[in-house]
Amino acid sequence: MAEPPSPPLKDNKFLKGVFAVGGIMSTLVIYGILQEKIMRVPYGANKDYFIYSLFLVFCNRITTSAVSAGVLLASKKALDPVAPLHKYCIVSVSNILTTTCQYEALKYVSFPVQTLAKCAKMIPVMIWGTIMMQKKYKGQDYFLAFLVTLGCSLFILYPAEGDTSPYSRERESTIWGVSLMMGYLGFDGFTSTFQDKLFKGYDMEIHTQIFYTTVCSCLLSFAGMIMQGNLLMAIDFVSRHHDCFFDIALLSTVATASQFFISYTIRTFGALTFATIMTTRQLVSILLSCLWFGHPLSWEQCVGAVIVFGALYARSFLNTIKKPLTLENTENRASSPPKANP
Repeated sequence: MAEPPSPPLKDNKFLKGVFAVGGIMSTLVIYGILQEKIMRVPYGANKDYFIYSLFLVFCNRITTSAVSAGVLLASKKALDPVAPLHKYCIVSVSNILTTTCQYEALKYVSFPVQTLAKCAKMIPVMIWGTIMMQKKYKGQDYFLAFLVTLGCSLFILYPAEGDTSPYSRERESTIWGVSLMMGYLGFDGFTSTFQDKLFKGYDMEIHTQIFYTTVCSCLLSFAGMIMQGNLLMAIDFVSRHHDCFFDIALLSTVATASQFFISYTIRTFGALTFATIMTTRQLVSILLSCLWFGHPLSWEQCVGAVIVFGALYARSFLNTIKKPLTLENTENRASSPPKANP
């Protein structure tokens, strides 16, 4: 008797996974290289540094909102919000704080340090998931999260002697950079978890959430620039440095593409799975940054990187060989009750 064909659901799940991983890696690796170039490499003969983080946020979000609105209109879908507007604003505020901390941290810590520290986003995602969605995680997951934290701490606390910030070389700058990274991780974990909660609580399109979230981000970042008095100075900078304008335009393009891949991944696989998918992307980004910008690594940083990626890959391997006990199954069981408004 011939074997029945494999269920199409499994094939679809595999293809969706390939699509999510490929999209996230390609867009965010390019995004990472560009953001380091903009924030840490001087422009022009006078070696001017671009320092206007909110302007980058504004450019990214206005591009994303325009594209998402175009997609909704082209597909003849209504622009009416599915969830209350204030919930989109919550995601927007958290997302702005996440991105601003990320750009500002690059003034004080190198991109490899920042990138490896992002691997620790598992921890705030688990904390926020427990608080907001009553998810339960296994002791194995907390232990691996501890190893990731240990490895990140080694990487941050023992930089190579030649890896200095172009803005400041004092120890206080490193402390400020680490504080900004902690803010980034906390806000980023909240953002992805709250997005996951919205998708599970409301039957909404990906583009609908992206549109309303980014429109709110545009308004907030624009207001922030006006209050800081940086809008005209940022415009003057990019008008004098056309290569900076090109970099920002390309950054906004790949940031827009990454937003769609990220929202798709969170909706399809959940916030913690999204955090795990980022592992290989982080490793590739670190290697490319070290080669491209000549970042030296101390032996302590190498040990920290091995601990971090070893723990993350071990988690993926354990989830594969112990499928009935995986965190993904735990996550699904925790979110299985009927949908209710978050």
